[in-house]
Amino acid sequence: MKPLRLGIAGLGHVGCGLVELVEAQARLRLPAQVSIRGVTARSRNRNRSVDVSGYDWFDSAEALAADPDVDVFVELIGGSDGPAKLAVEAALRAGKPVVTANKALIAEHGMALARLADENGVDLLFEAAVAGGVPIVRTLRDSLSGIEVRRVSGILNGTCNFLTSEMLATGRSYADVLAEAQKLGFAEADPTLDVSGTDAAHKIAILSAIAFSANLDFSKVSIGGVEDLDLLDLTFAERLGYTVKLIAEGVLTDDGVVCRVEPKVLEASHPLAQIHGSLNSVRVEGEPLGAIVVSGPGAGGGPTASAVMGDVSKLFRTGRRTAFGHAEHHLIREFAVAADTESAPWFLRVRLADVSGALASLSDALAKEGVSIDKLLQDSAHEDGTAPVAIVTHQCGRANMARAVNQLNQLSSIAGKPRLIRIEMDH
Repeated sequence: MKPLRLGIAGLGHVGCGLVELVEAQARLRLPAQVSIRGVTARSRNRNRSVDVSGYDWFDSAEALAADPDVDVFVELIGGSDGPAKLAVEAALRAGKPVVTANKALIAEHGMALARLADENGVDLLFEAAVAGGVPIVRTLRDSLSGIEVRRVSGILNGTCNFLTSEMLATGRSYADVLAEAQKLGFAEADPTLDVSGTDAAHKIAILSAIAFSANLDFSKVSIGGVEDLDLLDLTFAERLGYTVKLIAEGVLTDDGVVCRVEPKVLEASHPLAQIHGSLNSVRVEGEPLGAIVVSGPGAGGGPTASAVMGDVSKLFRTGRRTAFGHAEHHLIREFAVAADTESAPWFLRVRLADVSGALASLSDALAKEGVSIDKLLQDSAHEDGTAPVAIVTHQCGRANMARAVNQLNQLSSIAGKPRLIRIEMDH
């Protein structure tokens, strides 16, 4: 079998990890050999964990992508536009298969790039773009193609999962744990993409396009993050028998495919509540299978590089599927904006002034919007004169809860902003 010559654009943790795998391929199980035709990155002289001086250096990713001696273009630059997008387009137009770990690129331009790949009869592979070393893209596209998926959900950002897990385990603040995550390499110097939920949103949009044979439209994904969570939310939820996680989900509805990323309160028995630290986990629900959960390391140079190499290995086999697994005979769905009509139980946490009638006014405000209380937990008043209160409601609509929170914001007995998180029951 003919060896494959790689052009590697991007030499960060993943790129260096891939070079290490190529150099150690005798210990792997690839169908045939791979070699490195050339490399490129923003800086040629940067200190790296591997020595790339023995490989041909290209001054631009586009030049590397167009080189006639490159069989496979591997894009590890990152970013939804700029050099990454231009180089991937150049490679596809040149009839070269592309392997990428770039979730932003695929989430925001995946449909157009998939069409370009089809027009030129080559593969566009992106297993490493979602959940690092967890093989969910290929599993969902190929191994689970015999089921009708109704919902795909999961913990898709290791940074956020580390934050919530470590805050609860240690009793430390969000700011303290975030600083530790940055020191450990779990969070970037600028963690905005992670903690805002955008990183997880890119990933769930990609999985939803595959799971539901949908036209990916990232503009319709609803995004919320963990920046506003504090330790009080996590500890009160735990005392009530729940765990708070940032959950990304894609759901098939009558209106289309609804994608949302937001913190959720999970029952302690929920499969995703068992995922701690920086791990990722994906739950796929559909018929006639029921539900399965796959978990593993979702970030880091080694796990992500292994996913890249898995895609390279696939290219030794003849035959190809479209990037998202879509086919002409499929019922193609559209992404839809999340409606506020869904019904669920809710976790509500407020700081209540330690004055007579405060709790009654809280209950009255909820009742006015048709929200009934299932459980209530109240602490003694703190030094600031407020008493934290956590409420679990009976099932009610999101719109009802939004109106109820608006009512609470008008009460003089409520200090600060109420925290509202949807509860997901184990099912």
